[in-house]
Amino acid sequence: MRTWKREGRGRSRQIRAVFEPHEAELLHSMVTSLVELLGERESSAPPADELAALTGIRTGHRDAPGDVTLGRLLPDFHRPDQERELAADVVNGDLNAGLRSVNEPIIIDAKLAAAKVVLDSVPAGGGPVVLTDEAAEQWLTALNDVRLALGAMLGITEDTPAELPPDHPHAAHLDVYHWLTYMQDSLVAVVMSS
Repeated sequence: MRTWKREGRGRSRQIRAVFEPHEAELLHSMVTSLVELLGERESSAPPADELAALTGIRTGHRDAPGDVTLGRLLPDFHRPDQERELAADVVNGDLNAGLRSVNEPIIIDAKLAAAKVVLDSVPAGGGPVVLTDEAAEQWLTALNDVRLALGAMLGITEDTPAELPPDHPHAAHLDVYHWLTYMQDSLVAVVMSS
């Protein structure tokens, strides 16, 4: 993939890029893994409680994911260091549990919808990808999620070097992380351009 480019004007405006076969395969594989991870979280949610059945509001897990990757994709809404006025036990307990239970299904739905747009638009053997502005927004969501997941799995921090020695077990994964960052930055630049 060289870079994203905007073509056309008005309603005929499109955002385009060309993916090499190995890039398309890698992106498809990573987004599919993300879908599976989120699907497992969604399917393991407890059954609807009485209030959910009565109101029609779908509910999900009350507890944060134990998995580091899912924890990065579905973080708590409040942390004790965000609001000093709230006691840590309130923030970590009832407030986060309630917010998570009501909002996590909606967040997972949005992430899965974004992933579907990517999977539907990446040609299996590589080739051109043509996006509307709306599809580009979905791509940005999915790319960000894939980057977050990979970054969490690799333990990427501000101190992570830009490159690892070629024999390091995570060297290739870090290269993929940088490729995803480049792809996301390039798409953001095009989406933000007038």
